[in-house]
Amino acid sequence: MQQPGATSKDDAAYLLRMHAITKRFPGVRALDNVNLDVREGEIHAICGENGAGKSTLMKVLSGVYPHGTYDGDIVYRGQPAAFKNIRESEAEGIVIIHQELALIPELSITENIFLGNEPTRRGAIDWRRAKAQAKELLLRVGLREDPDTAIKNIGVGKQQLVEIAKALSKDVQLLILDEPTAALNESDSEHLLGLIADLRAKGITSILISHKLNEIESIADSITILRDGHTIETLDVGAGGVDEDRIIKGMVGRTLESRFPDHTPNIGEVFFEVQDWTVRHPQIAERLVCKSESFSVRRGEIVGFAGLMGAGRTELARSVFGRSYGTYVSGRIIKDGKEIRLHNVSQAIDAGLGYLTEDRKSLGLNLLDDIKATTVAAGLKKIANRTVVDRREEHSVAERYRRLLRTKAPSVDEGVAKLSGGNQQKVVLSKWMFTDPDLLILDEPTRGIDVGAKYEIYGIIQALADQGKGVIVISSELPELLGLSDRIYTIFEGRVTGELTREEADQERLIRLMTTAPATQRAGSTPA
Repeated sequence: MQQPGATSKDDAAYLLRMHAITKRFPGVRALDNVNLDVREGEIHAICGENGAGKSTLMKVLSGVYPHGTYDGDIVYRGQPAAFKNIRESEAEGIVIIHQELALIPELSITENIFLGNEPTRRGAIDWRRAKAQAKELLLRVGLREDPDTAIKNIGVGKQQLVEIAKALSKDVQLLILDEPTAALNESDSEHLLGLIADLRAKGITSILISHKLNEIESIADSITILRDGHTIETLDVGAGGVDEDRIIKGMVGRTLESRFPDHTPNIGEVFFEVQDWTVRHPQIAERLVCKSESFSVRRGEIVGFAGLMGAGRTELARSVFGRSYGTYVSGRIIKDGKEIRLHNVSQAIDAGLGYLTEDRKSLGLNLLDDIKATTVAAGLKKIANRTVVDRREEHSVAERYRRLLRTKAPSVDEGVAKLSGGNQQKVVLSKWMFTDPDLLILDEPTRGIDVGAKYEIYGIIQALADQGKGVIVISSELPELLGLSDRIYTIFEGRVTGELTREEADQERLIRLMTTAPATQRAGSTPA
């Protein structure tokens, strides 16, 4: 029997071996005897539902959770590894890129790439050499940006590439990417996956965590599946027989007959309308982000909004929700036959609107709060006696929604920062369900969420519609919109370009409408 910390002849066949890794938190065993074997030069995917332990395992590997805080052994390049922090793992060529990018918006690309690792000359930072090296690194990842450009002035897709350039500056040998395409559109995702494949050709090994099973199937050489903190199996993609259904079965322990719950809609009359809605960009006054847009929602209806990144879907939703984005120019909101004026978020909530934001961590959650405080945050009036919150009722409400949505947490006293992405999303959804809105706007409700949790959230959305509520779903995943929506609007450059029923909609039609300006715009006319 191999002794802890020892190596074996088999280790030489692998770049990385993690054996019997167990990680405990108070009241939770996040990892339980997990094993992971990664061969040099391969792309190794790790799949599992939210809370399965994927990110925790990578934090153990990279030293975020230092040696001594977990049980088990790590063997890297045939030698026992005992990293006490990220700096030690990076010194050995292991670099992790987290789902939430670790870039500083106000700093330049060069400053971000070399932050904490600046080249020096005679005791001072050599910025000339840093910029020259940054330019070379950017070219390696396919970017031609000026290295002096501030991070806040480039898109999310390019920011991901800057993160990889940053990793390359550290002479990366093992690159760990946690949900790298979660916030990217299709073309940016393809470019990033192509870059990862190019790195493989250059001998760089990658570990890829992703919920996009089609991407994993197309690029991974091996797939390790985790479930509830245990290793279920490792699949050899090259051996054949590995497809999305096979991966799903390993992740959830059963075959999903359908990605969407069966649903028979019961759609009523139009109760919510937005007419000729026009809004200016918050910083660039001459730029319109919403251009005379109109749409409607019926009771019991799930309405999808489709559009490419930057098309203006989120800008439209946020501006309607109490003018929380941009500068209002003109337009009307009609609810139940009467015009309503919503000048702020409080008025929108009081009028029966709810909005689950695209970015749950910066806009949807206070990461210092616990589950119970977050659940009641948007509906404090319902459990307050004058100015005092009924703490017993707060706990009762949060516990009810925790059970209803099957949120995985020891108790409602748990901090939301400690939850997995899927469970955080369930808490945010609970917050808006508690306000009992007539119209619930869901902006990328399943981003970064595994297939099992998606199925649960789809069921919740359908149940809300069955209660006679209207639901708007904004999603970058066309199969999601097609499988969930009763009707879909397409948006291009701040304009509604089409409206399709469930029967009319398919991916080809949606893409055509998402990438084509209306005839009036192409002709150069101005909106009415």
